[in-house]
Amino acid sequence: MLVEIKKINKEEVTVVTSLDIAETFEKRHADVLRDVERLECSDDFRERNFALSSYKSLQNKTLPMYLITRDGFTLLVMGYTGERAMRFKESYICQFNAMEKALIGKMREREKGIAVRQALTNALKESQENERMHGYAYSTYTNVIYKSIFGKSASQLREEYGIGKKDNLRDCFSEEELKAVQSAEMLVSGLISYGWGYEQIKDFILKNVPKQLAA
Repeated sequence: MLVEIKKINKEEVTVVTSLDIAETFEKRHADVLRDVERLECSDDFRERNFALSSYKSLQNKTLPMYLITRDGFTLLVMGYTGERAMRFKESYICQFNAMEKALIGKMREREKGIAVRQALTNALKESQENERMHGYAYSTYTNVIYKSIFGKSASQLREEYGIGKKDNLRDCFSEEELKAVQSAEMLVSGLISYGWGYEQIKDFILKNVPKQLAA
């Protein structure tokens, strides 16, 4: 997949790399970088649509590349001509549309997740589970949920995604994965409110929430 979701200025957007553009349009990467740098666009447009990044070469050298949004891509390749170039432009635009649709769905699930997590937090407070677990009840139950769905703990998932403790792990989840996590959180909230204890909930969740998303 050439088009992916990345963060530019702390906002998740759909992007393609200058490396992909160079390979697809059969251009030298240095020429694509030059084309980006020579664009006579405003500073504001450049900041929003072209993010300087880097990649490792085959020689393990760190080299520059750009993460480019759909608007940036459209402006950049506007001058690329020929039937082959036109086919690739159409393909890229279709990919951007598909990924933006997925991003919108993901953002919608993230908004729903705020209310779901609040409900779980409230259930934990009312049951005094958080006090009993010395403030770690939410993370403890979250680990159970992650293990039931992904077969991995939060720390293992962070290592897999290559992110740190301060990064939001759920930014890495797909819309489908977010839905699964939120469904499990609602189930846990209900069981806590019903008076179940941690070991009972843990056993129930691990046995009844299938690892359908586990790698």
